[in-house]
Amino acid sequence: MVIVGGGNAALCAALSARENGASVLVLERAPESERGGNSAYTGGTMRFVYDSPDEIYKLVPDLTPEEKATTDFGTYPEARFFDDFYRVTQYRTDPDLCEALIKGSNETMHWMRGHGVRFVPRYGSQAPKVNGRFKFSSGSTLGAAGAGAGLVDMLYTAVGRAGVEVRYDAVVRRLLHSDDGVHGVEAKIRGKTTQITASAVVLACGGFQANAEWRARYLGFGWDLAKVRGTRYNTGDGIRMALDIGAQPYGNWTSAHAVGWDLNAPAYGDPAIGDGFGKHSYIYGIMVNAEGKRFLDEGADFRNFTYAKYGKLILNQPGQYAWQIFDSKTLPLLRDSYHIKQVTKVRADTLDALADKIDGVDKEQLLATVAEFNAAVRDDVAFDASIKDGRGTRGLAIPKSNWAQTICDGPFEAYGVTCGITFTFGGLRITTQGEVLDVEEHPIPGLFAAGELVGGIFYFNYPGGSGLTNGAVFGRIAGRSAARCSRQGPA
Repeated sequence: MVIVGGGNAALCAALSARENGASVLVLERAPESERGGNSAYTGGTMRFVYDSPDEIYKLVPDLTPEEKATTDFGTYPEARFFDDFYRVTQYRTDPDLCEALIKGSNETMHWMRGHGVRFVPRYGSQAPKVNGRFKFSSGSTLGAAGAGAGLVDMLYTAVGRAGVEVRYDAVVRRLLHSDDGVHGVEAKIRGKTTQITASAVVLACGGFQANAEWRARYLGFGWDLAKVRGTRYNTGDGIRMALDIGAQPYGNWTSAHAVGWDLNAPAYGDPAIGDGFGKHSYIYGIMVNAEGKRFLDEGADFRNFTYAKYGKLILNQPGQYAWQIFDSKTLPLLRDSYHIKQVTKVRADTLDALADKIDGVDKEQLLATVAEFNAAVRDDVAFDASIKDGRGTRGLAIPKSNWAQTICDGPFEAYGVTCGITFTFGGLRITTQGEVLDVEEHPIPGLFAAGELVGGIFYFNYPGGSGLTNGAVFGRIAGRSAARCSRQGPA
């Protein structure tokens, strides 16, 4: 069988297919030096169900007694995962696919661990320290060691150990198919076009986020100007090939996972920086546009439930950019990504001096916005970063619902951001067994899919850390289903 793609979903499909008896060939479009798709550019966090800290201890067996004693891992039961998923997707997620993802999340984490993927607690980004203890409270507790790049390396080690063949610089152009279904692919491998026959094909080669023309066509005006957070190779080819043979388009084609991204980041992701261009500590400050005005509720919810939709709001601002502003009270709370060398940042001892340094923002309105915000902050509620503390504002047209702090104590810092698109939400329709459906809602024999090119799971927004979990769960399912098809042959 053939797997098209080389990231988390594709490699999980390869491992699953191999352990179910299939001979597997992975075709990765990128050269080996850029392998891994979008997975390589992520922070590596994976959201999953767990009912006690004992589950964490099994997945991270090298935790020290001190780490256990100083960390409140809490729990993340199925019911809460379902609530979070339905809430942030505005109750539009496909219930069957959502259920398969959530119910399969814990088992898949242990399965990955069994294949050599090492996990670590996400202390720096997900767990504020409260009264001397780290407190995880939003469901994103563990991530791959070494972030996304580490996850990719560990998975490639695993597929190599399992005897999976990988070919790089392999551009798959079309599916070989007949009335009996899909029976292979046509690919240009290192400049030579060849046809590869197979009993089953798994498409796991990402969405269309790196295709500027498709972004403008489906997402709308201005999206061709967004920066691409990850790989330049996810141009929607897998989706196109499947649609060409009658696959059903599905999901939220006009929306995407898009975040606040450094204003001067390159057009595509930088493997050396990975997730470092992301600027997600806005919950501790305010965000203003070129007119010097706030345009969103920075404290509407935990970062994990807002960051993937706020990139779109930034893109809709004049000039497609914004500035995040913090004072000395909250500077120690900023994520590590604010401290990299490649950052668009200004710093000053006074607000007036800071406003002078911020390019492209109306100074007078900015100062008026800060003054109005400061006057509206509720100082009768205690600040607590580990919960939605209710420390908001009163009387503002656009409130800040939680974690509001006056911006009045120097030194001050401001960070320039634009929109960074991660992946698109529209794609192919699949069954809970990973089978691609045609427009009559019949499975296309021999064709399976997993990962970002699957539609119907995410709408408008997504719970942080669930993208990699989605790829792993459905990659495992699709690989297993394709292996069975490979043994039996197309129907």
